Amino acid sequence: MAAVGKAEAALQRRWEEVRAALSAVGELRPGALVSRYRRCGKPTCHCAQPGDPGHGPYWSLTRVVGGKTTTKVIPAAAADRTHRQIAEHRRFRGLVRELVEVGEQLCEVRLMDAASPEAAQKGGSPRPSRRRRSARSRRSSGPV
Repeated sequence: MAAVGKAEAALQRRWEEVRAALSAVGELRPGALVSRYRRCGKPTCHCAQPGDPGHGPYWSLTRVVGGKTTTKVIPAAAADRTHRQIAEHRRFRGLVRELVEVGEQLCEVRLMDAASPEAAQKGGSPRPSRRRRSARSRRSSGPV
């Protein structure tokens, strides 16, 4: 049981570290920031020349809201800040995922610690038992 105590202590430390990191999360926003270039259509403009990327970059933030994709134009001055917010959102999602995983492991260790030694040795059934068909379904399963 000493190994369980060490594992539990390590998991508890990691739990606290992840919770502390979550409390330090800054500005965040979901989505993807994309730079776009466009051509204005004037034949005398520089963007009409072959190899010219066009006018831009114009920044747009794309994300899914309520099952629908939405796009919002982001001013060029706010592009760097938006990049940081998106990165912070990704970091936040990773921390939440890790917190859930560590929490699940911690619960499992504590469950094994609380279980009787006999229950821990048994370990449970390797697979669920098969369902039996009722007498009614056996009657109707023959040729028609």
